[in-house]
Amino acid sequence: MVTLLILLVAIAVLGWGFIRARPYGNLGILAWLQSVALMAPWLIFFGLFAAGIYINVVVVLLLLLVSTGAYVYIGRQLRRLGKDELMAQRASAFASSAEESATDQPTTDQPTAEQKTTETGSETTAADPTKTDGTTDDADQKPAVESLEPLFTPMPAEDLQAVEGVFGVDTFFRVETIPYQDGAIFKGNLRSTPDEAQAKLTEALEARLGDRYRLFLVENPDGKPVAIVLPSASDPQPLTPVQKGIAGVLALATLATSLETGGILLGFDFFESPERWPEVLPIALGVVATLAAHEIGHWVLARRHQVKLSLPFFIPAWQIGSFGALTRFASLVPNRSVLFDVAYAGPAAGGLLSLGLLLVGLVLSHPGSAFQVPTEFFQGSLLVGALARVVLGDGLQQALVDVHPLTLIGWLGLVITALNLMPAGQLDGGRVVQAIYGRKVARRATVITLIVLAVVSLANPLALYWAVLILVLQRGQERPSLNELTEPDDARAALGLLALFLMLATLVPLTPSLAGKLGIGA
Repeated sequence: MVTLLILLVAIAVLGWGFIRARPYGNLGILAWLQSVALMAPWLIFFGLFAAGIYINVVVVLLLLLVSTGAYVYIGRQLRRLGKDELMAQRASAFASSAEESATDQPTTDQPTAEQKTTETGSETTAADPTKTDGTTDDADQKPAVESLEPLFTPMPAEDLQAVEGVFGVDTFFRVETIPYQDGAIFKGNLRSTPDEAQAKLTEALEARLGDRYRLFLVENPDGKPVAIVLPSASDPQPLTPVQKGIAGVLALATLATSLETGGILLGFDFFESPERWPEVLPIALGVVATLAAHEIGHWVLARRHQVKLSLPFFIPAWQIGSFGALTRFASLVPNRSVLFDVAYAGPAAGGLLSLGLLLVGLVLSHPGSAFQVPTEFFQGSLLVGALARVVLGDGLQQALVDVHPLTLIGWLGLVITALNLMPAGQLDGGRVVQAIYGRKVARRATVITLIVLAVVSLANPLALYWAVLILVLQRGQERPSLNELTEPDDARAALGLLALFLMLATLVPLTPSLAGKLGIGA
């Protein structure tokens, strides 16, 4: 039933994607087909698995190969068609801009104090680049603006005049200026693509005022684009020496808990028998390797996009060695695509390594392997149970199953990766959802995730621990990108959907009845 539910949700999401894609014509349909190509092997695999049909691992790899080929081919067709569509859109936007510039006149009338408070509180607070908690209720924001006004120094008049001069009819046609905190909000009409407007406006702003201000293109709650200019002093700040010390201590603590996890799997307490460290070291190194791959994935993509990251704050956990790490952006993010790439790269690297270790471990498992685990172990994860059933076959009908150590290391890595892919706050999954679907959807996903964790904690205290950590440390959303208007392409949306699907498949257990029906258990 659980497997069927997950499949139905995935199919429903693909159906919703098709409905969204249809208005965009051939371009939208091709983008949707990319999602289908990426999801099809997993839907086939789990669909057959739920029906009691087990396909060979070679067939699974063949499906993945065909899926990858189809994904690449459709992507080439999509890029070819996209170039033609982009040229047509630019021509249309240029013509529209020329017509509007003949009739529109910029207004520099300053609103009254009452108008300033209303506009700032009700329309632009949700897009405030300095906020990371995601609160946007109008009733909460209006009094907050009034109480915070004395805490901010208004932008100097000469700076405001210089900033107003960067806007033009070919980028962002300014029609109104609203003082906001220690910067300003500019309402108007976007006259080019958000990427082009952001680049030109930022270049013009730096030419006039150097590195003193940052310009954000964001969307109001009414769906209209606005520009927000704030001092560079509001940029993310580097870690203090104390914070760096805390990161180092947490890394050492994570190494210790990884050793203890190895001892638990071997049936003894490592801290009571530290002389047995050579026995637990391979398992601990496996956990550390997964964590390292995860962080390297973040670092590589961040460096490619010239984005800075803070040191990782690892979260030690007795049961599985670590819950992963909290890594914050140490610089502003250019756009939502970069946010997606950096957030996605970590789980992709750690997840692929863990999945590879799990598969190699299952293939190397045989009677007499180093570890014996009860078959209930394979009922704890839909993904692990399905792969084990395909590789080990009837061996899962024994009370105890002999497995290679890499099987356990891979399983631990998948759990750590899946926990970080939960769509909540500033977890990698939360950032992925925010990048693809926007801040409103990400905020709702966080609430739903916390509710689900609270319910699951009634049966598993580990879920409560993780929910508290999210609530205390990571519940706030990532701060807005410099360009919040441009959405990531559909290829990234497809990858994000796949990651969330595999996260669910990793964390959702098999029910005893379904496991028995599928031959997983004595």
